[in-house]
Amino acid sequence: MLTGLAPVLDRNIRVLLLGSFPGEASLGAQQYYAHPRNHFWKLLSAVLAEDLVTLPYEKRLQRLLAHRIGLWDAIAACQREGSLDASIRQAQANDFAALKHDCPQLARVCFNGKTSGKLEPQFAAAGFETLVLPSSSPANAQWSFEQKLAVWKRIVL
Repeated sequence: MLTGLAPVLDRNIRVLLLGSFPGEASLGAQQYYAHPRNHFWKLLSAVLAEDLVTLPYEKRLQRLLAHRIGLWDAIAACQREGSLDASIRQAQANDFAALKHDCPQLARVCFNGKTSGKLEPQFAAAGFETLVLPSSSPANAQWSFEQKLAVWKRIVL
């Protein structure tokens, strides 16, 4: 079983970006969205009008929290060969039960792609605004960067 990364949360977040499960590069580096071809940090840089790409990883996370944005994954642990979501087996979901208590200002949950987007009804039923985003993964080649960005701009409250 592979184990995911710790959440990046604090009491002040208003938006949570929820991915599926870290790819091989991210697990190896112990960093969210570590694959150099993943558009995640580039998209957020454009959305926030702040260059996150060139910052050291820990500083990126600090800047996300400063913008009141948290980061986590839908899956806590799974079996998977490679990095594709389609290869995920025996997925164990993260425990989101304490989110409302731990993050009382959380209003919007955004899902980075269709795999994490499967949880959208659960979060909508819990009273959160929700938005399923086109995946930032390089495997999502049918969307151009500009097309992805047009939707990603909607994450900010």
